[in-house]
Amino acid sequence: MPHIAVIGAGITGVTTAYALLNRGYSVTVFDKHRYAAMQTSFANGGQLSASNAEVWTQASTILKGIKWMLKKDAPLLVNPMPDWHKYSWMAEFVSNIPNYKQNTIETARLAISAREHLFAWAEQEQIDFDYESRGILHVYADKKGFDHATRVNKLLERGGLHREAVSADEMRKIDPALVGDFYGGYYTQSDSTGDIHKYTRGLADACKRMGGSFVFDASVEKLNHTGTEIEVSYVLGDSANSALTSYDGVVVCAGIESRRFAAQLGDRVNIYPVKGYSITVELNDETSQAAAPWVSLLDDDAKIVTSRLGDDRLRIAGTAEFNGVNYDIRDDRIRPLTQWCRSLFPDVNTDQVIPWAGLRPMMPNMMPRVGQGSRPGVFYNTGHGHLGWTLSAATADIVGQSVEASMASGRVSSIATAQALRKAG
Repeated sequence: MPHIAVIGAGITGVTTAYALLNRGYSVTVFDKHRYAAMQTSFANGGQLSASNAEVWTQASTILKGIKWMLKKDAPLLVNPMPDWHKYSWMAEFVSNIPNYKQNTIETARLAISAREHLFAWAEQEQIDFDYESRGILHVYADKKGFDHATRVNKLLERGGLHREAVSADEMRKIDPALVGDFYGGYYTQSDSTGDIHKYTRGLADACKRMGGSFVFDASVEKLNHTGTEIEVSYVLGDSANSALTSYDGVVVCAGIESRRFAAQLGDRVNIYPVKGYSITVELNDETSQAAAPWVSLLDDDAKIVTSRLGDDRLRIAGTAEFNGVNYDIRDDRIRPLTQWCRSLFPDVNTDQVIPWAGLRPMMPNMMPRVGQGSRPGVFYNTGHGHLGWTLSAATADIVGQSVEASMASGRVSSIATAQALRKAG
């Protein structure tokens, strides 16, 4: 069987490797870290949320970005410093506003499809990832936000998702820990949560059991298409020497670095890094454990989500920051997450909070780049933005199908060429 290289061992890379191994391919995964899921797949919001499928390509997003540009703790922050990639990406983002409805519907369909694969794989491989199937509750502080959600709901319904409008009183029955004044909400019982890091590591172990190889501490420098195969040039650890290996195909799942690798392979994958932050609140006492929510929340005004990860952890995540390749964890971006927790869940002790930041790989149309590239043997599964955890299992399966179809076509073509050469001889 063909040997496929997968670049990146985050959630999209590992699910891709698993989908390919299930189809009988030899697979080698490269990652610059020592373990799988050590970067953007380390500490996200934890939601598996078809209900969060609404894409951001709306005029209101642009207006909010301008309004909040000088407010350091705003949910959306744009560094105004000149940067060609950032502003050209934003121009392309604006050009995709007409596709808002269709892309929201398609994202919802993908998210629903992903559940089947992700849960089946977890069950088959016995992966413990703090899974909670209590649904996701979207909360709205006023009628304006609720009315917008009602309009979005019509699109989500077209994508196959069922959500229920709920009153403020019904919201508190869904999760009694919720306090504060709310106008109403939408509850998606079919959505769920889990620890992306635990899931990815567990699935990576399953890939190893299936015969997959992982090359960690490997900084991939260049991907070169020779015409018949793909060469992967990389440096191991602190070594000054480059290694070179060749493969029948490559799937680029490298997050924000996918843009660079795509350019080397003759493709344009216009990913921009959009930073998100999270805190993990350690629930070390019984009072905090009782006061923290079990149902996952999404506060649409604050752009903050929560996930309960077992008895003793509460993940709170949010914000979007357009600031280039920058992994700094800023206190003025973390503080609003802690303050939000104190406001809505005042009995939760926040004296032990672990901050984190990751760079979401976003395409300007808010849709992942999935499928074959312009040259034979080149494939992509990247650019999932804030929904990598939610969509990854579906896009991995799509890429697996694409590789299978392409390789089968290549074998047919090779057989036909050989037959023609024999006849000519």
